[in-house]
Amino acid sequence: MYRFLLTPRWLGILALALVAAALMVFLGNWQLDRYRGRTAINERIDAGATMAPAPLRDAVPAPTGGPGTAGPAPAEQATYTPVTATGRYDTANLILVRNRTVDSQVGFEVLTPLVLADGTAVLVDRGWIPPAPEGATVQPQVPAAPAGEVTVAGRVMASESGAGPVDRRDGKLEARRIGVPRLARELPYPVYGGYLLLDEQTPAADPAFQAVPIGHTNNWQNFGYVVQWWIFAAMTLVGYGWGARKEARRLAGLDKPRPPVDRAAEPAPSASA
Repeated sequence: MYRFLLTPRWLGILALALVAAALMVFLGNWQLDRYRGRTAINERIDAGATMAPAPLRDAVPAPTGGPGTAGPAPAEQATYTPVTATGRYDTANLILVRNRTVDSQVGFEVLTPLVLADGTAVLVDRGWIPPAPEGATVQPQVPAAPAGEVTVAGRVMASESGAGPVDRRDGKLEARRIGVPRLARELPYPVYGGYLLLDEQTPAADPAFQAVPIGHTNNWQNFGYVVQWWIFAAMTLVGYGWGARKEARRLAGLDKPRPPVDRAAEPAPSASA
């Protein structure tokens, strides 16, 4: 009854169905990996909110190169963990990161190198400030950094990808992305490969700064894609089985076509109806 499945036509349909189902399972597995990766990120963000800060050197490898170089990137497991560092802010090399959105408003994040006792530095994101009243392209008035020794506590953040050009305007560096290796080229000391998103500072930070929130990743969207692709794979195989059964019934004469209905031969409805 199902010998027709061995014909070239149906073997080709089977091969196509298997390839399509395998591809959909692969895409589902890929989304599952992304779901697990994003879930791990969210777990690190949540854990970092309650962990006691560790010394910077315990979480991020110190830079070993010369001036203008960046150290190794922080390990994936070290991102979003809280650390502490003590040094002096280098306000001569302040960095404005433009087009950054907080609470649906576009402004600037302010990065300032914190030079440590050993001569290395770590970039500290001191927070967000709104643009100047004159327009978004005009540099805002940046609150002054504390003079003297400063102790900061913040989250370890990985360097952002897609770093573009870095410009110096009116004595301040400007960038669109926080690409640490690219920013390090403009600085006269070796820089840690990650940066710190400030939580607390001693002396206290200027209240004009608004804290930059750490957003959770949308891992459930990836999980939804997993279910979607696996359902599509199952539907592909079920569709092949349904088509094969229908063909078998047709060849066996079980599914005879219905004769066409001759509407013209049907009696016309009476006027009283």
